[in-house]
Amino acid sequence: MVNKTLNYWGPSFEEDVININVGGLRRRLSSSALSKFPDTRLGRLLSCDSEESILQLCDDYDVSAREFYFDRNPGFFLYVLHFYQTGKLHVMEELCVFSFCQEIEYWGINEFFLDSCCSYRYHERKLESRHHNWDEESEVSSVDTSPDEISDINHDLLRYSTLRCGNVRKRLWLTMENPGYSIPSKLFSFVSISVVLVSIATMCIHSMPEYQEVDENGNVLDEPILHKLEYFCISWFTFEVSSRLLLSPNPRKFFKHPLNLIDIVSVLPFYFTLLVDVTMGSDSELGNLGKVVQVFRLMRIFRVLKLARHSTGLRSLGATLKHSYREVGILLLYLAVGVSVFSGVAYTAEKEEDVGFDTIPACWWWGTVSMTTVGYGDVVPVTVAGKLAASGCILGGILVVALPITIIFNKFSHFYRKQKALEAAVRNSGKKDPEEEGSDRDSEALSETSLDRGSPDRRGLTPGAHPSP
Repeated sequence: MVNKTLNYWGPSFEEDVININVGGLRRRLSSSALSKFPDTRLGRLLSCDSEESILQLCDDYDVSAREFYFDRNPGFFLYVLHFYQTGKLHVMEELCVFSFCQEIEYWGINEFFLDSCCSYRYHERKLESRHHNWDEESEVSSVDTSPDEISDINHDLLRYSTLRCGNVRKRLWLTMENPGYSIPSKLFSFVSISVVLVSIATMCIHSMPEYQEVDENGNVLDEPILHKLEYFCISWFTFEVSSRLLLSPNPRKFFKHPLNLIDIVSVLPFYFTLLVDVTMGSDSELGNLGKVVQVFRLMRIFRVLKLARHSTGLRSLGATLKHSYREVGILLLYLAVGVSVFSGVAYTAEKEEDVGFDTIPACWWWGTVSMTTVGYGDVVPVTVAGKLAASGCILGGILVVALPITIIFNKFSHFYRKQKALEAAVRNSGKKDPEEEGSDRDSEALSETSLDRGSPDRRGLTPGAHPSP
């Protein structure tokens, strides 16, 4: 123990030597070496004048032996010792970059003292770690979280054990949800995809004048065969979404799933327009409401999104766009800045030529088309300055669009592998109930135990038998 005031740092403390004990590793350091770095933990020991101040810097101490104990990594202390001797800090390869940061922060050593041979490597590793963490934060779900999702699926499957006809409902639900679950599920998926394609083809054919019929009042009517196909497709979609709702183990979760919402949205416009036609008459008698009905009819195009239920690639694309909002936001920001800058330059260069660059907002269309490298050619510059601005706009657009492509592609590959793994887990989970698997394992364990008890030993005797004389 020490007194409240420490008097052993005399005027000639540069010649004093103190003992440092780090995890059992004892080293002697001169006060003059520590005084060169007064902001470090060991350097601050020289200015301590009370017991409390010493205990704030070390874990224990002995005044008589001038020994200070630190409960830290003794291997890393060799690097700290080298720092006090040479003034240069080197990276300890055995530690990860975050542990190294924590250690040098504890000893009060700044990253500025890293030697040139280790500085670049250290900052590169630190930057890679930050990028890795940033990607993990932007991806709400990753391959590492797949076991959690599989656990949720198993938890939903366990709900069927408390429902009436639970085993049958579970197998029907897996048949409708997972195309690779069984042969019937593959057939059901094939029929569903075929109906979606027929519905889209029917809608496209109906827009062709040669397949439209006109009544006495000049209203466009559906061709009879196309009309019947439309009713058949709607009947199938209604059957599909209602069956999934009835068989779902968790109805609340059903309405939160994006694919189920797509199924509902693809069906509702038909029933809405049918209700309006039955109660209020044809579109020509509805006025503005008729335009709303036409919009709802056009919403049938969203049926193509139903293919995502049967396509791993489309689901992966949706997850990629959902979790790439940062990259998409950066892309839109770059495009907005580029369009604003080059539109202003083009307006300044072309406003006297009367070629469509009359105002800066009018130039935004040209800037957007040029930055995205579409190039409709409806508005083009004619002056040399305008052409130079257009060249810069096109080149800048190529660079801006190409920047986030690699990141988005990597995320797509990531989510595609995850979807494949999740589908395989669902197939394996649905082959047998978890309770059945547990009972099978128990029976197998019992059979193995009985075999072990009755199995002969190496001399051909059972464990409880005695050799005959």
